[in-house]
Amino acid sequence: MVVFHGFDEFRPLPRPIAAAIGIFDGVHLGHRRILARLISVAERRGLSSLVLTFNPHPERVLGKKTLRMIDTPEQRLEHLRRSNVDAVLVVRFDRAFSELSGTEFVERILWDRLGVREVVVGRKFRFGRRRRCDTARLRELGNSSGIRVHVVPPEVVGGVVVSSTAVRPLLLHGRVEEAARLLGRPYEITGLVVPGLSRGKALGAPTANLQTKNEILPQGVFITETVWKGRVYPSVTNIGTKPTFGRHPVGVETHILDRRLRLDGAGLTVRLLRKIRPTRKFTGPVPLAARIRQDIEIARAYFARPN
Repeated sequence: MVVFHGFDEFRPLPRPIAAAIGIFDGVHLGHRRILARLISVAERRGLSSLVLTFNPHPERVLGKKTLRMIDTPEQRLEHLRRSNVDAVLVVRFDRAFSELSGTEFVERILWDRLGVREVVVGRKFRFGRRRRCDTARLRELGNSSGIRVHVVPPEVVGGVVVSSTAVRPLLLHGRVEEAARLLGRPYEITGLVVPGLSRGKALGAPTANLQTKNEILPQGVFITETVWKGRVYPSVTNIGTKPTFGRHPVGVETHILDRRLRLDGAGLTVRLLRKIRPTRKFTGPVPLAARIRQDIEIARAYFARPN
């Protein structure tokens, strides 16, 4: 998969383009449905497949400064890579770009600049100045420019329409199993192992402290899988402020079950599988250590169960 960062980096692909357009934050099951249609259209029509996405999120530029992204930019690209698209173009979304009219976006960007011949979008796709244009307008403009438009219906899981907007509050409230059903995979936190205060070791459960760029850090103690160098290790992960020891920023610390690994400076991915309990303040290290041992036993039982 080729990745272009901005129009200046973009180079023509081997064939005319079928493009899917969107933010694709989380690359959830609804996004995968769009990407599957993109691949199908591209193969059937003999076109190159391109994902046109944006950074930062348009809502941040246009007002919602507190919006938290599900994925880091690197995670999003990795999930898109797994979809087997030919290329991704990441366009910087700014005020100037937001002022493009719907006609300018379709004619100047899609047709002239990128050579798009087929477009795949979700049903709620909006574009153009002040997001005035919808999929019906996209079809009109596509017909005028010679671009065929495919509108993909939403994915529904358990009566819930899958969307990034639906996933975010589930994660923020620690409902990671429900979020995983919409994502089609466990939520992942990635980062580098950095030195900590060795409190976990003193409590009998040494941890790797993760420095992460992930914006959604659901607080609590979780059964997790920790991925290091392509291997998956059962683990327990605490995300929180360590209230037993005073006031601290939210941190991520993972304990790998029944293993002692040298992880200083390592890059890890932590997959959140199930929440054990919320973060709480204990009266001191002794009751905290007892509760940690209980958390570890709960995790061991989880991983020991038949698949």
